[in-house]
Amino acid sequence: MVDVSGKNITAREATAGATVLVNAETFELIMAGKMKKGDVLAVAQVAGIMAAKSTPSIIPMCHPIAITGVDIKYRSDEVRSAIEIEATVRCKGETGVEMEALTAASASALTIYDMCKAVQKDIEITNIRLLKKTGGKSGDYVRKGLLNG
Repeated sequence: MVDVSGKNITAREATAGATVLVNAETFELIMAGKMKKGDVLAVAQVAGIMAAKSTPSIIPMCHPIAITGVDIKYRSDEVRSAIEIEATVRCKGETGVEMEALTAASASALTIYDMCKAVQKDIEITNIRLLKKTGGKSGDYVRKGLLNG
């Protein structure tokens, strides 16, 4: 594990994204809240928050971080039958929260898959990526082509 004790404590934030592709029937069930296991997006939101907080337990060499906030947002795309996930994690610390944001987006996507697999087996999880980060020695990063800033 990298020693970060010499780094300055700064406000840090990272946003990661993921996409879940389903068929039109599954999409409609999710949006109507009619999936047998319950409210898919609400449960996936809780899963993403829990995953961000658990990142050091599942990703080797990740530092335990005092997370100050986690937000999970969704955009639904009816044309593509897609759920776009955006997970933002914040902290004040010596190291960044990119892994926590990526883990949150991934766990949210996996939870959507789990809650919908009874009605569709070929759900696709794709495009897990860091969208932006701020703070720290390496400075800010915004993924090229990122809309809405």
